[in-house]
Amino acid sequence: MSHLRPALVLLVLFTALTGLAYPFAVTGIGQLLFPAQANGSLIVQDGRVAGSELIGQAFTSDRYLWSRPSATSAPDPADPTKTVDAPYNAAASTGSNLGPTSAKLADRLTASSEIWRKAGLAQPIPGDAVTTSGSGLDPHISPAFALAQAPRIAAARNLPEEQIRHVIEASTEGRTFGIFGESRVNILRVNQALDRLGSQGGRDVS
Repeated sequence: MSHLRPALVLLVLFTALTGLAYPFAVTGIGQLLFPAQANGSLIVQDGRVAGSELIGQAFTSDRYLWSRPSATSAPDPADPTKTVDAPYNAAASTGSNLGPTSAKLADRLTASSEIWRKAGLAQPIPGDAVTTSGSGLDPHISPAFALAQAPRIAAARNLPEEQIRHVIEASTEGRTFGIFGESRVNILRVNQALDRLGSQGGRDVS
């Protein structure tokens, strides 16, 4: 008992401290100081959650900024032992892990480049327009990729190209603390701002 009793007391004590007190304290501090971030950096539109600042979405309409390619997948409905492409599937975050000699990677790069050319977008093609991110869920694209899409969006919305460029530039985020990372554009934020501009054609998605 001389050994068992201290062991049980320590077990209960540290279970209470690390299993209850600490998680509650961290959760409380997060909710108090950083409520938006602690709850997922959610973006609310018209009273409902439109997405998160941290999780990308697949946009394909000509009226919106396009997202970069995504390598995420999902189980094949016809055969659960296989997978099918499912861009921006938040339940299966992953990169492609394809090497430079991969035929599949080459085919995907070719297909992405062809989409770019058919849309009549400017050359050269920005790297993030044809490559996937490490997570497959990147909510940002480079300013170069975003601004190159301005003519297409302007034509689809029947708005001046300069107005579209202004929205993109106003939404461009600089490096974190001025030194970390690169300048970037949050796709969902810009697409919401584009919808607020209005156009002659209504809108396709939130």
